Amino acid sequence: MLHEKLNWRYATKKMDPSKPVDQDKVDRILEAIQLAPTSSGLQPFEVIVVTNPEVKAQLREVAFGQAQVTDGSHVLVFAAWDNYTEARIDAVVDQLVEERGIPREAVSGYYDNLKTMVLARDAEVNFEHAARQAYIAFGIGLTAAAFEEVDSTPMEGFDPAKVDEILGLRARGLRSVTLLPLGYRAADGDWLLGMKKVRKPMAELVSEVA
Repeated sequence: MLHEKLNWRYATKKMDPSKPVDQDKVDRILEAIQLAPTSSGLQPFEVIVVTNPEVKAQLREVAFGQAQVTDGSHVLVFAAWDNYTEARIDAVVDQLVEERGIPREAVSGYYDNLKTMVLARDAEVNFEHAARQAYIAFGIGLTAAAFEEVDSTPMEGFDPAKVDEILGLRARGLRSVTLLPLGYRAADGDWLLGMKKVRKPMAELVSEVA
């Protein structure tokens, strides 16, 4: 079933603006994103859900005019932490201790070592690491959308600095990484609709070390 859904999905080029995605479907996609694995369980990113037409129009302008941003009913903006900080890591530990009901000493050694490593690194290195974690969740979001039979378009084609400005992300310690418009494919006008999915043969994609 999962493979059928992945074969069904494609990077939708034209969405039908008259068909909004039901909120319950959006919620399930977001819940799947929430469950994505991340390094050390830090979840060093946030997802901003944009439905405001005026804000979507601004985002479209800085996304090279890609119509899916405004024709889709929702735009998910994946924004990674701009850096790791002691406070951010401590907040993760606090939640872990509270929700699992374990003594702090059970995990503090691991996270203290983690802080020693990451806090010594350049901020850009840490942002790039956080962005990779966001991409894991982004991929799961794409898959969840397909499972819900909601169309989506993965986008890196935008000006991150301008998206950050529109959404006020830098003030929140965040930097935009990727966009994911959600909607439903238009019945006509999409040149990619119905085309065969083309991927590398397994023999070229996969190798084994036995």
